[in-house]
Amino acid sequence: MYIPNFCTTFAPQMRQRFFILISLITVLLTSCVTSRKVNYLQEPDKHIPSYNDTLLFADYILQTDDRLYIQVYSLDEKITALFNAGATSTNMRQLTRSNAANSNTDLYTYCVNKDGNINFPTLGFISVRGMNTRQVKLLLEERLSGLIVQQGTMPNIAVEVQVVGRTFSIVGMKSGRYTLPKEKVTIFEALAMAGDISDFGDRSEIKIIREESDSTVVKTFDVRSADIVNSEFYYVEPNDVIYIRKMPGYSFGINSVATAISVTAGTISFGVFIYSIVQRIINAAGKTNNASTR
Repeated sequence: MYIPNFCTTFAPQMRQRFFILISLITVLLTSCVTSRKVNYLQEPDKHIPSYNDTLLFADYILQTDDRLYIQVYSLDEKITALFNAGATSTNMRQLTRSNAANSNTDLYTYCVNKDGNINFPTLGFISVRGMNTRQVKLLLEERLSGLIVQQGTMPNIAVEVQVVGRTFSIVGMKSGRYTLPKEKVTIFEALAMAGDISDFGDRSEIKIIREESDSTVVKTFDVRSADIVNSEFYYVEPNDVIYIRKMPGYSFGINSVATAISVTAGTISFGVFIYSIVQRIINAAGKTNNASTR
């Protein structure tokens, strides 16, 4: 009767299965998303870049299709009503900026056309592209004051100018278009508005597609670096597109030690289950072979 030697027959197979199991466990553990990969404001080192102190928040330069909220204030109610769609000073005080950016947009905003002009009442077309809102404010106050002096009156005039409908977009692992709630919005505030980056989003290589003058540039940075707050990447500008990609090689991942242990234990259990089935098949085949040789 033939009695198979378990050590010589099955030891190579066990070693092979053991090697595969250890390799699988290693892959699972290396797929863990560590705090190093997701935490913000980390000190720069060989894995996290440093950035020069290039923080410079410049006034936004008006471009084609921008929408300007413009209001004219004067002690002369007739002048106020003339340039504010019939609204008096009392009505104007009741209007908030949020109303100006929403329900009253059509009445109090002016779109910068393809030629870079806005069509303002009485003054006609005024070139504003390439200017900031402060420059537009001073220009309108000068033009309106000059016009009113010609009519024989000299009331004080103040003009309020702001850009409305300013947005930025996020694509990749997060997708959406968001309205800038204030003039200065940081990259962290922008990410918070989108619900933050998921655990498997690549924080080390975020790209911003930005319009500058007549060109479009792509800027890449590591948002984990503490130096980001002093860099050119800290503030989000109108019409920015922020691209967040998935971490390279992460078709799946583990974001905690507990999950890693759970997955590893499950993998081992599954491996033992498969091994027991294979072992039973081999034993049954061995018994059949022994019976046929008797």
